[in-house]
Amino acid sequence: MKIIIIGAGPGGYETALEAASRGIEVVLVGEGPLGGVCLNEGCIPTKALCAMDAPDLERKRAVISKLQEGISRMLSHRLITFVSGRASLAGGTSVEVEGAVYEGDALIIATGSVSASLSVPGAGLAVDSAAMLELDRAPGRLAVIGGGVIGLEFASIYRKFGSEVTVLEYCPNVLPRFDADLAKRLKASLAKRGIKVETGACVGGIVRNDDGSLTVSWSRNGKAADTEADCVLMAVGRKPNLSSLNLDDAGIKYGPGGIEVDENMRTNIPGVYAVGDITGGMMLAHAATAQGRRALNHICGLSDNINFGIVPAAVFTVPEAASAGLAEQDCAGMDISVGKANYRANGKAVASGEEDGWCKVIADRSSGRILGAHMLGAHASDIIHEAAALIALGATAGQAEDLIHAHPTLSEVLQAAIHDIQA
Repeated sequence: MKIIIIGAGPGGYETALEAASRGIEVVLVGEGPLGGVCLNEGCIPTKALCAMDAPDLERKRAVISKLQEGISRMLSHRLITFVSGRASLAGGTSVEVEGAVYEGDALIIATGSVSASLSVPGAGLAVDSAAMLELDRAPGRLAVIGGGVIGLEFASIYRKFGSEVTVLEYCPNVLPRFDADLAKRLKASLAKRGIKVETGACVGGIVRNDDGSLTVSWSRNGKAADTEADCVLMAVGRKPNLSSLNLDDAGIKYGPGGIEVDENMRTNIPGVYAVGDITGGMMLAHAATAQGRRALNHICGLSDNINFGIVPAAVFTVPEAASAGLAEQDCAGMDISVGKANYRANGKAVASGEEDGWCKVIADRSSGRILGAHMLGAHASDIIHEAAALIALGATAGQAEDLIHAHPTLSEVLQAAIHDIQA
């Protein structure tokens, strides 16, 4: 069997490695650098900045290079052929790359996403996240358009670097897709750190002033306002990279939200699959990897128990935010119990000076099954995976409370929230 994979991000290269480990021949086509957006313009470089006290492009590039070298070594597998270039769909499960045609028994499209932008006057004066990562010094004043994951992470990073930061978010609160309670608490925490967050802000345009600075005009409830900045980051999300392939010629169904797929990641064309950001929905590297595994399993005639309704999400602000499972607003009409706990009551948090934090756990009242968990605080991105496992395994709050946690650890905050349900 041979599989063609288009895209060298996590959804592509990790699926290629898994396929090769199963004895399947793979042709992996990548137009950009290995690792895709995640490694080169997203997850990894932003986390490198999180660990810095000032922009250090040399260190950031060294981190990326080290990880690219690791991927390259793994892809040297005898069953994997890496082809650098832009792929064109050649019908069925075949692709063409710079005149050469590659035929496979199955085709997986994993070409990712691109930055989105508002259609407002002067939008071109703003930089996107990729350009933001190339700044060699912190701007004195930074305006961030968008209070989602990308916008808030950069706001937090550059506030630490010394920038005066203003976030302009159109929705009533930041992180619109997260638990509303969590989002409200994160907004308050960011404000305590000097980040000005304007919600309900409708951006009207950007202009460059005579002194080279920028002015972002916006309004709220009909009242006009301006925000002055030396740099404006456009962080209104990402959109599927639909223009990278000749989807119409191939007859693959897609819409503004991405390529249409079923629960096994199949497109409408037999043998052709799509995974990751190109399908819209959960634009997360780990979601793309899991979707690639689901597609590969289907190609191999195997089933799995991957639950795409339980995909942990983390925001690397200060403090970190993380979620898994249902948000409280998703439980409207359900009979639920909610337990909460604060970091300030946790011995490790107090000893470490990391008392700014909180956890909420949601459970079904009648069965006791845990439905969702939401955290704000140090290492929330790590602790949330225990909650995700409990949710995926159908554990009840009673069963989870009986688990023994090491003391003193921050993970005890999660156990305390579960205990609050039982109290």
